[in-house]
Amino acid sequence: MKTADNDVIIIGAGASGLICAIEAGKRGRSVLILDHNDRPAKKISVSGGGRCNFANIHNNSENYISHNPHFAKSALANYTPHDFCALLKKYKIAYSEKKRGQLFCDKSSQAVVEALKTECIRYKVRFAPSTKLINIAKNNIFRITTSRGEFRSKSLVIATGGLSFPRLGATDFGYRIARQFGIKIHNCHPGLVPLTFSKKDLSIFKSLAGVSLDAIVSLEDIRFRENILFTHKGLSGPAILQISSYWQPKMRVRINLIPDVNIFAALKDNQHKNFTLKNFLINFIPARLCETLCSHFLINKPLNQYSLNEFKNIAHLLSDWEVVFENSEGYAKAEITVGGVDTSELSSKTMEVKTVPGLYFIGEILDVTGQLGGYNLQWAWSSGYAAGQYA
Repeated sequence: MKTADNDVIIIGAGASGLICAIEAGKRGRSVLILDHNDRPAKKISVSGGGRCNFANIHNNSENYISHNPHFAKSALANYTPHDFCALLKKYKIAYSEKKRGQLFCDKSSQAVVEALKTECIRYKVRFAPSTKLINIAKNNIFRITTSRGEFRSKSLVIATGGLSFPRLGATDFGYRIARQFGIKIHNCHPGLVPLTFSKKDLSIFKSLAGVSLDAIVSLEDIRFRENILFTHKGLSGPAILQISSYWQPKMRVRINLIPDVNIFAALKDNQHKNFTLKNFLINFIPARLCETLCSHFLINKPLNQYSLNEFKNIAHLLSDWEVVFENSEGYAKAEITVGGVDTSELSSKTMEVKTVPGLYFIGEILDVTGQLGGYNLQWAWSSGYAAGQYA
């Protein structure tokens, strides 16, 4: 493909880039998508365990982390989960609501990818896959130098995603573009990612890999109640993934392992019984976890041999277990990138950079990070739609 003139060039053929291309194409704009991957929407294909958790019916700005919590409101209001559901219905793609308002395809997420590709074709969007970007320059138009030659456009949309899933082609290219144009970037770190134990805790809990239980996980005034999962490196599971987006090294995470039970009252009610603590706790927590706690932190003796103060200590461990994690498992295991392009540099209505006319940033690269449960794909749809109305 040689030098060509385009109304809009989009860098990145992921969720936000495809929606943006479709919307710009609907307006009669000539659209070209450049991507270094060999095929579009790789992250969509693997999302939701291959069934694409594409949105959440409870979606609102409170489900997002950002230095500017109001920025996402306009885009989310103008393109809602119902709008994306309408697209799926158009292509007869069945979907269902799961727990906590999460919307999943009934079958493979590849159906969503094919629908988006078909919409792109319908509106004459062109693709240049396996294209390496070398340089971007701007005078009155944008000039993009690539391994396929130079492309020119009136508008340029950066939809390169964040740093998560490097195995699917994630790079820092979009952040480099932002810096080139003098745009501030908030520090990035992995989000929705498993957390790893300290060396000491790992020696105690590594044998519990595979054990899962319902828990409340808290970090300062933020809390989530869902399952946690012990791994060979630390803790994962939905509640841990959720809290990881807010977590920073050295922060203390508090975990209630028995959220529905006043364990001190239960112990006190049974203080005259002669069965052991382990036999009592096994009614509330998994046997392997019970064994580990009794071996390393608790004295396993008959309940009638404990003092009330000892019961308080047991209850504190079970309902307010404090963990100082060593680290996270990094971008290789993260579902999302927290931080990114400073939204104060952009119009919340159009996603256009205020100081660089014609330059837009959308999707994960922005400092807008959704919680677990379909919120990040919804942000991709909504921000892509917003830019697609104006680019």
